[in-house]
Amino acid sequence: MAGTPSLALVLDGLSTAGLDTGCRHGVPWYVAQLGSHLVAALAAGERPLADGLADALENARRLHPECDLKNPGTPSATVAILRERSGCVDHLVLSDSPVVLENADGITVLTDLRVDQVCQDLRAETEQLPTGTPEHRASVARLVAAQREIRNTPEGCWVAAAAPDAASHALTGTVAAADVRSAAVMSDGASRLVTDYQMATWEAVFSRLRESGPAGLIHTVREVEATDPHGLRWPRYKAGDDAAVACCSFA
Repeated sequence: MAGTPSLALVLDGLSTAGLDTGCRHGVPWYVAQLGSHLVAALAAGERPLADGLADALENARRLHPECDLKNPGTPSATVAILRERSGCVDHLVLSDSPVVLENADGITVLTDLRVDQVCQDLRAETEQLPTGTPEHRASVARLVAAQREIRNTPEGCWVAAAAPDAASHALTGTVAAADVRSAAVMSDGASRLVTDYQMATWEAVFSRLRESGPAGLIHTVREVEATDPHGLRWPRYKAGDDAAVACCSFA
């Protein structure tokens, strides 16, 4: 997660499930490099978010040419960006980390759920197994292996990885800043309190953010997950996924 007074972005590194990535640096390193290049590309000016993402992807790729960047498991991440400029608010989402806008008419959720449409048989298998068991871990590995074979192809879904052209497949848009009261940019590990667990509404999420900030919201997510440690009520890949939230307020 990173930001400036006019820019907020959340990157969520994708699980490798213990499989080979062809990269000696690892996912956390890649996410940090991509994030810093994104801030540099977008913090000033009004260039399209997708163009800035493409440049950041290319610059991050150039940092480790010695690695096997054609490996299907090369480090990758989801991307969610919100930027205020000249009376407008721009957003970009690539995969399932959402941008959520609160306005006078209600809530608008901006997300990219194409990942849910691939490898559905393996996903269903994984969801039938208790989280954390050896069988569950093996099933997750099979799912991740299948997903990454079609990642960043027309048959799969698009994420930030070694190929800059993935940026052209991001979902983007612009709204008037006057129409936005507040916004949240988050990883799916935080948004699932609403989307998967259905233990809060988006209105309640924004209320919680105003009361206790991102830390308070993430604490709520962890409390809910602790009531179902083995994923029997809410099937998931791990007991608690990485959670990050950037809360934005507009005058």
